Amino acid sequence: MNIKFLKKLGAAFTAAVMLASFAGCNKDEVQDSPAETQATEAAVVHDEIRDIPSTELVKEIKIGWSLGNTLDSTAAGIGAETAWGNKKTTKEMITAVKDAGFNGIRVPVTWGTHMDSENNVDEEWMNRVQEVVDYAYSQDMFVILNIHHEDWHDPYYDTADASIAKLKALWTQIGTRFAEYDERLIFEGLNEPRMRNTNLEWNGGDKEGHDVVNQLNAAFVETIRGLGGNNAKRHLMLPTYAASSTASAINDFVLPEGDDKLIVSIHAYLPYAFALGGNLDQREFTPDEGNASEITNLMKSLNDTFISKGIPVIIGETGARNKANEDIRAKWAEYYISKAKEIGIPCFIWDNGAFNGTGENFGLLDRMTCTWKFPEIIEGFMKGLE
Repeated sequence: MNIKFLKKLGAAFTAAVMLASFAGCNKDEVQDSPAETQATEAAVVHDEIRDIPSTELVKEIKIGWSLGNTLDSTAAGIGAETAWGNKKTTKEMITAVKDAGFNGIRVPVTWGTHMDSENNVDEEWMNRVQEVVDYAYSQDMFVILNIHHEDWHDPYYDTADASIAKLKALWTQIGTRFAEYDERLIFEGLNEPRMRNTNLEWNGGDKEGHDVVNQLNAAFVETIRGLGGNNAKRHLMLPTYAASSTASAINDFVLPEGDDKLIVSIHAYLPYAFALGGNLDQREFTPDEGNASEITNLMKSLNDTFISKGIPVIIGETGARNKANEDIRAKWAEYYISKAKEIGIPCFIWDNGAFNGTGENFGLLDRMTCTWKFPEIIEGFMKGLE
């Protein structure tokens, strides 16, 4: 999701107060080794990867949580992780997510602002990304690692060659660094590739956009499969145009043939007016009628187009923004997850850590205390799995 929510931090606490008040959540920052040491240690691990198709893998993913507005900040330098107002990620945060019932983490990462003119990723940034991935991977969770708010791969014919070259260079470095991780680490090649700032951006695109997205997806798969380690058996997520579920986007989507370890990536904040729309008065959700049909129609479309044909799908982003309606969002959470579960689609919940103001407040986890701001909603997600 293309969210750039910046919030001002409150008055600064002294180090002593921070440690005393938030020790359970911040212990990682005090005791962990530097990112460089952590990454060096992780790089020597070789975990055997199971040779299973993605149709079987997705059955093991119950529900996931996204570390939004953190490593996907578009700021430059190692401080980018906290540039959009969220605190530095700790292992305790991820433990809190796991303890709540999630068994997957999506780690959105912006790479372009950490690459030089020859497409080399800054080593310190790569190390930090690996450290965060390891927070979840070491706890036996599934991890989706992607490229996120990039401004260089809009799907146009005249820029396709340059985009593909940069995509290959970037994923060669990511794939090489994480080559020895097993099937719990999933690569997501692109995030919502679209013709930004045009009337086609969120409206399903056109033939040109669809064609180039398919080219980018194919180049991503080819690149990863050509690397060493476990990458020949790595499970890969490929988005439709803009990760959209519109008829035009999914009908023109081409899945590379002869590879049983590919997953379609879809983003769906539905019902739109309730879940994502900016009118804060549109806060009602009626499971038995009305706007719930947007969810049932989505699931029918995904089932008819992909699931019924043996093509696995992950809804990589969904959520409902805060409109002072926790009880209603809890009902939505249960309904949405239950409908996705019926056809075997795991969902990853978008959490951008935003709670204040009237913007796109998708915050769920209080990252300062590692507690859930809206426990009723988390309970709704878990009920949907029953």
